[in-house]
Amino acid sequence: MTGDKAPREQLSELRKHLRELLTGAHAHADFETILSAVPPSARGMAAAPAIPHTMWQLLEHLRIAQRDILDFSRDPGYSEPKWPDDYWPSDAAPPDDAAWNGALEKFRADLKAMVALVEDPATDLFAPIPWGKGQTVLREALLVADHNAYHLGQIVDLRRALECWPPEGG
Repeated sequence: MTGDKAPREQLSELRKHLRELLTGAHAHADFETILSAVPPSARGMAAAPAIPHTMWQLLEHLRIAQRDILDFSRDPGYSEPKWPDDYWPSDAAPPDDAAWNGALEKFRADLKAMVALVEDPATDLFAPIPWGKGQTVLREALLVADHNAYHLGQIVDLRRALECWPPEGG
């Protein structure tokens, strides 16, 4: 069902919805809320044997996977990292505050780049990515949103288990 809008308007609406899906907090808390005010002492803590990752590991995995999807979406020279070794950090905790803050900033920058790619009128959201196997930028943007939401939910659960949720003032 196309409604009364012209295809160009529909595409503009789709780009807007994708931006909101990638950055917004419509159905759940967003990246900034979930990762705000994480106590340094909790960043490398395990909560229970049934929760296998620390917040640092989840943050780094989010950053690495998002970057990988972004690279795949725009780089003809893309080379796929090795799964799972290249997607998860081996250390449970960040080496220091600078590493934690750097991971947050890199995640934000790559998310901003994915949003820019989606919003760029020159990006054909529906065209197969030439170096892929039928994937499109639309599919990759949805994958980023889905993957991020999944692991951000895990971070909320971990923060609850470690009794540092919600963030102070949240």
